[in-house]
Amino acid sequence: MATALTLGLDAAAGGLFGIVGTALGRIAGYFEQKQQHVQERARWGHEYKLHELNMAARHQETELELALSAQQGSWAGLEASIKAEAALGKASQWVINILRLVRPAITLILWCITAAIFLITKESAITEAAVFAATAATLWWFGDRAPKSPISIS
Repeated sequence: MATALTLGLDAAAGGLFGIVGTALGRIAGYFEQKQQHVQERARWGHEYKLHELNMAARHQETELELALSAQQGSWAGLEASIKAEAALGKASQWVINILRLVRPAITLILWCITAAIFLITKESAITEAAVFAATAATLWWFGDRAPKSPISIS
């Protein structure tokens, strides 16, 4: 028969094992929670990198769209310029000759102004802007003005 002493020892041992089991469960829960935090941080880092890549892709797409629209606008301007020149129709030969001298004269004046700016100013930004403007104007005015070949390829 069980004595009070053995019953007390059994109760104490059961309580001790219950406390040890609870402590081990809490320790295991701590490490489990720590592992979940590591996984969450890794997931957040991945989502952050994915978000950065999406932003970079959108930025690049926007730049390409802007470049495309600028290029289309440039071609539309060239087309309008060519149509305006073609719309002159019949005129006196001396009027046509003077009209054809306007671009070379303006270009010569523009390059003389650019040379003067280059010689007078020591500010490189102003000089670079003047050279850019003169080059752009020259290529715009004479870029696609070569005589067309009378031979057509069919």
